Formats: sequence, C-alpha cells, structure tokens
Amino acid sequence: MHSLVFLCARRLVSHHPSARRALDLLPAELYPVLFQAAFLDRRTLALQDLVATWPFPILSFQQLLGHHDQQHSSHHPSFREKPSKLCFQAVIMAVVAHLRRPWASAGLVPWCQLRVLDMTDLQDFDTDRGPDRMSLWSGTVALAKACIEVSKHKNECQKRSSKRWKGPSGASTTPQPFSVEIRADLFVNGTSFGVLRDALQTSAGPLRLKCRDFRTEELSITGIVTLLEALEPVGVRRVDLRFNNLGPAGLCTVLPHLTRFTELVSLKLPYSNVDVRRLAPGTDTGLRQLAVQLGRFPCLKELNFGSSRLSGSLRQLLSDLQAPLESLELAFCYLLPGDLAFLHKSLHAPALRRLDLSGHNFTENLLQCLCQLLEKISASLLHLDLMECHLTDARLADLLPVLCRCSRLRCLGLFGNPLSTPGLKTLVRKTVVLPDLRLVVYPYPVDCYSREPSRLASAFGHLCEDVVDKERFAAVSAEVGRMLASSGRGGAVGLGGITVPGKANGSY
Repeated sequence: MHSLVFLCARRLVSHHPSARRALDLLPAELYPVLFQAAFLDRRTLALQDLVATWPFPILSFQQLLGHHDQQHSSHHPSFREKPSKLCFQAVIMAVVAHLRRPWASAGLVPWCQLRVLDMTDLQDFDTDRGPDRMSLWSGTVALAKACIEVSKHKNECQKRSSKRWKGPSGASTTPQPFSVEIRADLFVNGTSFGVLRDALQTSAGPLRLKCRDFRTEELSITGIVTLLEALEPVGVRRVDLRFNNLGPAGLCTVLPHLTRFTELVSLKLPYSNVDVRRLAPGTDTGLRQLAVQLGRFPCLKELNFGSSRLSGSLRQLLSDLQAPLESLELAFCYLLPGDLAFLHKSLHAPALRRLDLSGHNFTENLLQCLCQLLEKISASLLHLDLMECHLTDARLADLLPVLCRCSRLRCLGLFGNPLSTPGLKTLVRKTVVLPDLRLVVYPYPVDCYSREPSRLASAFGHLCEDVVDKERFAAVSAEVGRMLASSGRGGAVGLGGITVPGKANGSY
C-alpha cells in the first residue's frame, strides 16, 4: 500500500499545468516525494519544474530514489533500476535552463537553491538495456555537452554586455553569478574524448563537472593523461583504464598523474598489455617501476590486473603497496603456484573480501595452493570468482571443504566449468552451510550439452547456450530449484546464469 502523501504527489505531477502553479504554494518538505512520483511515472515536465524551483542546495538521485520505503519499492522496481534517458535528460535540461536565465548572468539571487546535483551511481556500463535507458557513456556525453553549452552562453553574455553593474551603494561592482556542481561517474572512449575534454576545461564555468568514478577505453597515453590532468582531484575514488594497450611503460607514464587523487581507493587496469614474458632477459626494470608507482596510493583497496600475464611476478608487483587490499582481480593472469603462495603469506590475505582468479587451470599443484589461500582468507572473503577454471567434479570435491569454511561468502562465480549434474548437485548440497551465500553463477552441466563429453572437454571454452539440450537442462534446473527450496533457499534458479535465493547485501 502506498502512503496517502505519495498517492497525492503522483496525482499532482500527472497534471502538469496544475502542478506548476501549485509549486508556489507547497512547502519545501513535499519536493522529495514529488520528485519520486515524477521520476517513477516519467513526468519529465514535472521534473523540470521541480528542478527549476528546487528549495534545497543539494539534489541527490540516490538519496531521493535509492532509499524509498521497502514496501513501495517492492511493488515498483523502477526505484531500484537505472533512470530512464528521458528523466535524465529532463533534469539536465532544467539545470541548463536555470543557468541560462537572465538573472544568472546578472548575478541576481534565484528562487532555486540548487548548488549540487549528485548523479553518481546512475548510468550503467551495459548498453543493452534498451533505448529508453541511459548508459554511462551517453550520460557522460550529455553532461559534457550541457557544461559546454552553459559556458558558451556565459561567454556570449559577457561579450554582449561589458558594462559593470552598480551595487547598493552606487559603487561599480562585478556580478558574481552562482554555479551548479554536477557530481557524476564518467566513461569516455575515443569517440567521446573531445567533448569531455572540452567540458572539463570549463571547470570555472557556471556548470562544473566533478567526477567520482572515471573509466576510459581505447585511448592513447596522451589522451588519458590529458583527461586525468583536467579532472578535479578531490572526490575521485575509482579509476578504470581498460583496453588501452598501455604496457608497463605506458602505465608508468600514466600512473604518476593519478597521485593527485588522494582519495583513490580503486584502480582497475585490465587488458593493459602487461606481459612479464616480454621483459628483457635478465631485467625486470619495467615491472619494478610499475610496483613503485602502485606504492604511491596510500588509500588503495581495490586492484584489477585482469588479462595480464603475471606468471611468477605477483610478489614483485604488489611489494610496495602501503595497505592491504580488500579486492584483488587477477582473471586470466597465468599465475603460478608461487604467486598464490605469496598471497597466502602476504599482508593482503586477512583483508581480502573479493578475489577473482577466473581463467586459471587449477591442476593439482595450483589447486592445492588455492585451497591454502582460501583457508587463510576464509574469515573475510565475501565474493569469489572461479569462472572458466577447468574445475571438474573431482577438483570441485577437493575444493568444497575449504570453500564451505568461507562462512561470510555472499557471491560465488563458477560459470564455464565442466561440472556434471551430480557435481552440481553436490555443490548445491554442500554450500547450504553458507548462511550468507545469496548469488551463485552456476555453469551449464556438461551432460546437458548436445555434444559428446569427450569432444566437450577439448572445446569447453567455446561452448555457449545454443548447444544446450533444452529438455535436459530444464529438468536439471527444476531439480536444483527443488533442492534449494527444500533447504530454505528457494528462489529464481538460472543454471548457466545467476541464481538468487535471496536478497544480496553489502558492497560485494
């Protein structure tokens, strides 16, 4: 049941002309619920009116839409989804219009009190959510264009009027226009580089873009450095530089420009073309320089070197870190038993909450080191990814005893491993002892594929859903669902996808 206040707000925003007139008469305390109602029903005109007269200095999407009462959000998942493109654009257009009004250039005090628009945690990297959803890339472009438009308008106004304004005493004064700060997560590639660069160069303009999480793809070293230098350092928490083909030398060039971000807690460098095999024989200068650079981030808690060839070099790479890591992603890094042995004895082990070792072939020696590592981090581990790790039923049986001692585990990724239906059932039965396990990515059982098992083993990495025997798979999925239900974990079951027996909680 909705509250009466929310139902009234929903009714009001559905009648745009009446709602606009009513805003002058309504108390400020009703603005948040009106914004929620307008957002849920995609009343873009009402959203623009609300922003234009916003009575508070801060408008935070997460505070308004992320903390709605549980009863309401359970009936309307839109509050937990990403915003629609229309709603996103409506809010931006309202802010731009607000800053383009004549009194903005004249330095007059506006009715709207908005000074900070917090749009972090909104856009999604996934561009397959449909045309009505705002991706992180398109959201970044929209914000950048808004900053440029407002800055150009300000410059044009200054050119048209060079005379100085008179203050209350008759003295000549220069107007001090107000400004709005937009906090957002930014994603840029070669296509959007130019517009974001230009927007960040308008940092002194009426609309200032401040970044919290920053991601680039397929940019040159010069392009990355240009953007990093243009970002305001305060507030930047995460930097993700992927598919940039930097190599150790390129990373050593880029990383010094990150030391300005004193609050940086997460650094992701996947697909950076780091391969220790390419280092000159008898020298490890490049890797050593990279380790020194990593040691210059005192607050770093998350590190991702996915798809780098780091065989035997993990100790050297992490040797200069100042504090223990809480998240370490090393998927497809060709690690050796000595690398896992180092992690087992390192300062990071007691603090690790997330570990990604996907893409490794856990033969006997490496599997033994993995078990020892999991034993050491069992008290802290929340999220474990072991996807495409060649885990057969026998290897899983060796792993399960220590895996089940990870008592706080919430998320487990096992997709792409050649488990049979009996092996999968064993996994379901054994992990019942984990009280917090809420998200599991199961593989398709090998006996549910239409190919012969012998041919399956050699080509497993290339299998996909279209070679699954749908009837066999449906029967196994139903049986696993019954097993979960009988253990008190009944929920949506998706083998080869995500099983969510309950609501996951926490950041991992």
